[in-house]
Amino acid sequence: MSALQQTLLLTQWQFRRQAVMLPLLVVVQAFLAIATVLGFGLVIGDPPPEQALYLATGAPTITLVMVGLVMTPQMLSQARTEGSLDWMRTLPVPRPLFLVSDLLVWTLIALPGMVLGILTGVLRFDVDLSVAPWFLPAALLVSLTAAAVGYGMASLLRPALAMLMSQVLVFVILLFTPVSYPSDRMPDWLRTAHEWLPFEPMAQLIRSGLASDAFSMPGRSLVVLLAWSAAALAGATWALRRRA
Repeated sequence: MSALQQTLLLTQWQFRRQAVMLPLLVVVQAFLAIATVLGFGLVIGDPPPEQALYLATGAPTITLVMVGLVMTPQMLSQARTEGSLDWMRTLPVPRPLFLVSDLLVWTLIALPGMVLGILTGVLRFDVDLSVAPWFLPAALLVSLTAAAVGYGMASLLRPALAMLMSQVLVFVILLFTPVSYPSDRMPDWLRTAHEWLPFEPMAQLIRSGLASDAFSMPGRSLVVLLAWSAAALAGATWALRRRA
């Protein structure tokens, strides 16, 4: 059996294993996308056009990041605690394929919420988007990177610590990352930190893909994003092999 067939079978098994929780997961992340737009709208009111565009393009980014950095480590930590992850490792399948199938599942789960976030942002803030032809691959890259970082965190940390970190990240992403507002509003030290963290590059990639007439993706940010993705994948793969 080829690696592709093994990956697809593992992905199918993961979807079936989470058949009960999957509808709830989709509903929760869809609610998150809609609530983010409407909640910021209540706080800010009727923002000027530039701020409205930030809010409308920030909501789908938050959805993708939340699924990858919050839901993924929580579900993986649960699998480690209940022993299902150890059982999967007994299967005669290369360990990296477990990682690929899990990342594929979480990437697909994140996409419906992203679409709802975009539609809600456009309707609530009455903005005109100029979607770039490369937006879908960009969204997949952001979702994959977020899921890889979350997976790596849950693989390398103890389950209780990984779940605690995921809860902390909820507040950090919503309030202290330049996703729904420009980075020049932040203190200098925090703005400098975000030059090396993956959150701002994720937001810039989605923002420039949805509103290509108004925003662009800096080359440096793309390199930072790819570096985080590669490091997270390497860390998660190492953890899987170490515990094999």
